[in-house]
Amino acid sequence: MSDPTILVVEDEPILRMAALAMMDDAGFEAIGARSSEMAIRILETCPSIRVIFTDVDLGPGEDGLWLASRVRDGWPPVGIIVTSGHRHVSRAVIPEGAVFLGKPYLEEQVLEEVRRFA
Repeated sequence: MSDPTILVVEDEPILRMAALAMMDDAGFEAIGARSSEMAIRILETCPSIRVIFTDVDLGPGEDGLWLASRVRDGWPPVGIIVTSGHRHVSRAVIPEGAVFLGKPYLEEQVLEEVRRFA
């Protein structure tokens, strides 16, 4: 089995690059996606993904809550971390076992959840 990979889903390039750098600095392999649709394509071709870290608001197309639900249904073992700086997301709208972290988040808090899932 290959090393766990983290899929970072964020439509803002600077925030996506920062999150990818955070994962890399912590020793994780990470792949970035700018949309839910792109994330699904990556999940379909990269079996090493163990965790997705997704923003809720992803611009045009499906949002991060839609993605989280699809991941739970299609890839049940994958850990899900949802984040947003614009709205609080209640446990009722995220899949079972997923975690919500509001922005601005503490890097160590994100990495602690990633380690727990990975």
